Amino acid sequence: MPFDAGLIRKEKSRVRRNILQKCGGAAFVVASLAVPGASLGLRYGMLEAGLLPRDCGGSVAEGLGGLCGLKWVLVQAFVDQRLGWVALGFGALGFVTGRRAAAWIGWLCGMAGLVLYSFDPAAVGAMLSLLALGRSADDERGQTERESGSKPGDGLGVGRLA
Repeated sequence: MPFDAGLIRKEKSRVRRNILQKCGGAAFVVASLAVPGASLGLRYGMLEAGLLPRDCGGSVAEGLGGLCGLKWVLVQAFVDQRLGWVALGFGALGFVTGRRAAAWIGWLCGMAGLVLYSFDPAAVGAMLSLLALGRSADDERGQTERESGSKPGDGLGVGRLA
């Protein structure tokens, strides 16, 4: 098969940009580093360092205010791996429906859940979210550009294998 520069240019024009490239890779990197950093600060800098009060009521009925309220919210986030399950739910929702907002929530909750004691569901949720965020913008909207009469596998060259 002879080299066809026109075909290569045509194929390059059909390549879609990744969502992460479209929204800016810098925003993704900054968010992916900021959330675990803040989670590490909360975990080791406040919760495990003893900066939060130890003698809190422990229930909403007794009243939670100030630092006791912050401690209660933090502890409730990782009791029964709740943060990880939230990440898994939003990651699956973003993966199945292709909604970027759900995928972003799943990704960020998954990153925080990896630090805050919710390893298993947070890791799966983060990976599903990452797969959803990696889809191209055209695939998300269902607007795939195909030439008339072309088949989905034409550009792959799999027809000659059969």
